Amino acid sequence: MRRTSLVALCLAAAATAGLATGCLPGDDKADSKPKGPFAGLSGDQIAERAMKATTGADSVRLKGRISDEDSKGIIELDMALNRKGECAGTMSMDGQGKADLIKTGDVVYMKYDEEFLRAQSKGESKADADAVVAMLAGKWTKMSAKGEDAKDLANFCDLDSLLGDMGGDTAGTSRGKTTQVDGTPAITLNEKDGKEHYKAYVATEGKPYLLRIEKPSTGKDPENLAFSDYGRPVPAKKPAGQILDLDSLGG
Repeated sequence: MRRTSLVALCLAAAATAGLATGCLPGDDKADSKPKGPFAGLSGDQIAERAMKATTGADSVRLKGRISDEDSKGIIELDMALNRKGECAGTMSMDGQGKADLIKTGDVVYMKYDEEFLRAQSKGESKADADAVVAMLAGKWTKMSAKGEDAKDLANFCDLDSLLGDMGGDTAGTSRGKTTQVDGTPAITLNEKDGKEHYKAYVATEGKPYLLRIEKPSTGKDPENLAFSDYGRPVPAKKPAGQILDLDSLGG
């Protein structure tokens, strides 16, 4: 079965979270009279505050759609992770099925549905795909987080690595209009990076956490990544019931 490279996912999330943010030209106009907690601050200065607050978080939930550079597809994820290296959530490739992921301690647990397994088995014989489905569909599996097969998954759950890659030059980031993201007051930050345009939203109440990043596109569904549940416990617990040990099957 072809394994999705979550290193690409981690890098995409980190790059997106680098606050190289922006929007299409003329999409947003800054408030004519800036007020509130960011009154008098430039887009660059707001971006710096957002990076400091976000990289200082002990846990966060990421939800959205981002590109996978290896497969050229779109990964949809809803994942909570913390600085202990724990994570819990779901992911999908190009909307085809779903995989559940939990990492706690030195063990990675995963459960795949049939649609996900068949999509990831494209190019293989029907007999091989049927065998994979029969063995794995709907069942919790486990692997050592230190093993080669689980290394990319374990790295994805490393919040220190994910948030540690945030940063870079914020010069040229402009402030846009104030708005709300899921009921939270926010300010928009805009930037154009070459041919790419990005838009980010930063909380204007409480800590200036990054709330959402969007990459507009001509497609039906633009890429986006929402950041929420800062500081909340991650529900990373060993699944109940029978668990298939994939390491023991590797010979």
